[in-house]
Amino acid sequence: MSDPAGSETVHITSCPHDCGGRCVLKVHVRDGVVRRIETDDGEEPQLRACVRGRAYRQRLYAEDRIRTPLRRTGKRGQGAFEPVSWEAALDAVAERMLDIRQRCGNEAIMYIAYSGNTGTFLHSQLGVFRLLTLFGGFTPCWGSASFWGSLFSSEATYGTLAAGHTPDDILNAKLILMWGWNPAETVQKTNTAWYLARAREKGANIVAIDPRFTDSAAAFARDWIPIRPGTDTAMLIAMAHVMITENLYDRAFVETYTSGFEQFKDYVLGTSDGTSKTPAWAASITGVDEKRISALARLYAATKPAKLLTLGAPGRSAFGEQFHRAAATLAAMTGNIGIYGGEPAGFGLAPVGLKPEAGTGLIARRMPGNLPEGARQRKAIHITKLWDAILTGKGGGYGADYTMAYITNANPVNQFMNSNRAAEALSSLEFVVVHEQVLTATARYADIVLPVNTHLERNDIIRPWQGGHYCVYLKKVVESQHESKSDLDICRLLAPRLGIDAYGDMNDEDWLREFWQEARGMTHGEELPDYDAFKQMGLHRMPRQAPAIAFEHLAAEKPFNTPSGKIEIYSSTIAARNDAELPPIPTWIEPWEGPQAAGAGEYPLQLISTHSKRRIHSNMHTVGWLRDLEPHTVWINPLDAAARGIVNGARVRVFNDRGAVLIEARVTGRIMPGVVSMGQGAWYQPDENGVDRGGCVNVLLKDTHSPAGAFCSNTCLVEITKEP
Repeated sequence: MSDPAGSETVHITSCPHDCGGRCVLKVHVRDGVVRRIETDDGEEPQLRACVRGRAYRQRLYAEDRIRTPLRRTGKRGQGAFEPVSWEAALDAVAERMLDIRQRCGNEAIMYIAYSGNTGTFLHSQLGVFRLLTLFGGFTPCWGSASFWGSLFSSEATYGTLAAGHTPDDILNAKLILMWGWNPAETVQKTNTAWYLARAREKGANIVAIDPRFTDSAAAFARDWIPIRPGTDTAMLIAMAHVMITENLYDRAFVETYTSGFEQFKDYVLGTSDGTSKTPAWAASITGVDEKRISALARLYAATKPAKLLTLGAPGRSAFGEQFHRAAATLAAMTGNIGIYGGEPAGFGLAPVGLKPEAGTGLIARRMPGNLPEGARQRKAIHITKLWDAILTGKGGGYGADYTMAYITNANPVNQFMNSNRAAEALSSLEFVVVHEQVLTATARYADIVLPVNTHLERNDIIRPWQGGHYCVYLKKVVESQHESKSDLDICRLLAPRLGIDAYGDMNDEDWLREFWQEARGMTHGEELPDYDAFKQMGLHRMPRQAPAIAFEHLAAEKPFNTPSGKIEIYSSTIAARNDAELPPIPTWIEPWEGPQAAGAGEYPLQLISTHSKRRIHSNMHTVGWLRDLEPHTVWINPLDAAARGIVNGARVRVFNDRGAVLIEARVTGRIMPGVVSMGQGAWYQPDENGVDRGGCVNVLLKDTHSPAGAFCSNTCLVEITKEP
């Protein structure tokens, strides 16, 4: 792969990280070196990249990139390593894996992978998944740090994940409720912020419901309603109370297309439990004035079409699935489902372009017929329970005593909850292997670190985030830096050392060609070009005449893939689980850490973890350009700061029973009293006393999940004091 000497070639590509978008990058290469990165400047709506994607040259050529395989020489976590050859590193990994399999069984090998590469067809966590399956099996993990509550709710309520609209449908809405939804910083599908700006120009009424006055609220909203974290469900249920008692809901839609509304109505009115869920009831829980709750309910009921937009944040709480179930119920009560300008308030996957199953799972599905017995039958562990599983093993009720972790596409010490316990857990293992580009908090606990390349150094295909009308060929624009290799090439080299002959049967080009051929038959009716044409063009846009919206064909028989064929406000699927903490109708349940919780006296502030403009989770944290963009701080309201003698810019200690973090304070009225916020993704840097000096919010979070499996990163109590 080369360009004529002295000439500059522009390559179309995209970002593969889990940021909420799939934006276009135009990479300028001269003499085999990336000179600059621009973005889409063609016809509107442009697929424009944010500063993170446009700063990728800084990551590609970063001084802290891992240059060679590394072998640990000091204690885990110290970051003391020596460079070794690929041969020595792979021999060491194979020797330990074969020994652990022989002594402890395949189930003792835990594979921890997440979203370092997301939406890519080839270079994802599934390459190592395939290797470990061919090795005889492993213990996988499951769950999402982002949207499991929404995913679960959509399946239970609508019977599908395709319960969203494409962003261009924002232009059809008269009212937009941004409920814990901040696309100006988290993207939430490429172009979303652009469409919100156009919608505001057209006169749409945009309201933000959020503990923080976010950048999205500042840019787009007419009104900001601050709400206590984790109490959103109570407010939605109180809004339903107003709609029911004032006969504002769409009775015809509810009677035709929903199941279980009467049970929900009995709960809302208090018939079933003796508590009427009035706005006054919700006001004491949420901190939102009852008049504002009533006014918002009337506005949402009277304005059509209207969008209730959310994805992750309110659902990342102790009973987060209840928020998503309640939001979907209000969307049904207002008849804003299956219409342009409406929104089901479900999982945001839009029914357009490539279907979710297209392409990405092929490498894991394509297995030889002689797999070792039990290779696929390993009990998965939820990502919030990994540390408990490692530390307690069979004695804690898990399927094995785990002795090894193989980690790729993830920084779990930093990004999964309870970082101090994560460090303890990884330190207790016999052997840890990490594939990484830089020495992350997790890589510091590895025995062997294998350097992997970036998406600019390999070929791949990527789909839009949560569905879209285009696909991008990720072209290799430069050679791999230093001695880095792709995850797949590492697997190809490791496989024969493990006695696996079947792994290297296809090269990257063969895989991608087969992926694309399969994907061409797995669209929502759109035609895709052949592989060679797509590879040549780099970006393929699918023609469209109108926005793609979920449930457009409501007149069809049983339009919803649920047992009843209707929107299940009362979910028969959930009812069958018979779980007292997972009721079949949307229900308000007090979180284990909130203003009314037992620990609120000692730790009176609610902490929420937010996304940062300068990082993609923990990716890009060390990129200098982006560090200059936004300081890493804890937001605190002036009233809370004054009560603690804290001034803007002061160094403060944020702490609870799980740990302590030192960080700079930002005193601002952009966050409500009683609530503080920290951006997630800053790197964990514990000192000799165990106090984190890097500002890693996961030090403070409890490693557990909601009844349905949602990450609970917005259910946390802390105290803040100023440092001497």
